[in-house]
Amino acid sequence: MANYESLSVEAVGLLKSLIGIPSLSREETAAADFLQQYIETHGMATGRKGNNVWSFSPMFNTQKPTILLNSHIDTVKPVSGWQKDPFTPTEINGKLYGLGSNDAGASVVSLLHVFIELCRTEQSYNLIFLASCEEEVSGKDGIESVIPELPPIAFAIVGEPTEMQPAIAEKGLMVLDVTALGKAGHAARDEGENAIYKSLQDIGWFRDYRFEKESPLLGAVKMSVTQINAGTQHNVVPDRCTFVVDIRSNELYSNEELFGIITQHISGEAKARSFRLNSSRISQEHPFVQKAITLGREPFGSPTLSDQALMPFPSVKMGPGRSSRSHTADEYIMIKEIEEAIELYIQMLDRLELSGI
Repeated sequence: MANYESLSVEAVGLLKSLIGIPSLSREETAAADFLQQYIETHGMATGRKGNNVWSFSPMFNTQKPTILLNSHIDTVKPVSGWQKDPFTPTEINGKLYGLGSNDAGASVVSLLHVFIELCRTEQSYNLIFLASCEEEVSGKDGIESVIPELPPIAFAIVGEPTEMQPAIAEKGLMVLDVTALGKAGHAARDEGENAIYKSLQDIGWFRDYRFEKESPLLGAVKMSVTQINAGTQHNVVPDRCTFVVDIRSNELYSNEELFGIITQHISGEAKARSFRLNSSRISQEHPFVQKAITLGREPFGSPTLSDQALMPFPSVKMGPGRSSRSHTADEYIMIKEIEEAIELYIQMLDRLELSGI
């Protein structure tokens, strides 16, 4: 029987240390160094690529399926409005304040100590713990660079603040830059071709169009025009107008499919910044999901993006904390949420059988 209290104390202590080490996206070296050393002091071998740190369970057996436990060590920059020092861990009335405490430091330390604990016993699967970087910016030097270094993964748990409810589907992301071209002219005369007016037709289409396939878990594809730029001065008809569209896909469309439909309907030239971040989904019948349900957890679809989008294998997003606290001033995690997470993770993973999937 795991000593949950002892594991929680260790996890909270590690989280306090990590809060004190600034680890903004692409600036995670010090945090990665510290975490790697921490894992090794627990007698576990580590691997590293850039600022990604991982560890394999001892006696790794290639004949067994492998479960990946993953969360990220990078944070966003602290927003204005912090009343506390974002890099000083502050514990008040059961709350631990600090940048990255909720997103996703609590998941990192919970999953790591679950990994260490489960490695003490024989399981029907291998475990890999991976603390990845650049998640907040979907960077190419994050988890995407590590997956080719790892053995085949049968299933992954992605630690993000979900109140320990299993997100079995997640919306994807595609960002478009759309350009409309017109012809410059003097605003006082009837000349030129106004690129803004041409863009308005396309912007209206993005506002009003509804894709046919809606997901029971994720709902409809959502498109939002979020930026627009045009014109040089008040008396010149603009010959160029650009705008940005944020598109949140459901699992019923790939980003490439959505792009093909969009370009058939708009007159401007659209360029996708990336097709990498597709929506994901796992069957509710998956053994891990079923075990979570028996423990009172409720599967749901998540509108927010994570490293799941870059995983070419089944995964569930699940971790302590609340998504609404992420990227906010005076971000915090409840100590009891870490305690609950460690106990639930172990209950769901211990003796889990992945055979037959």
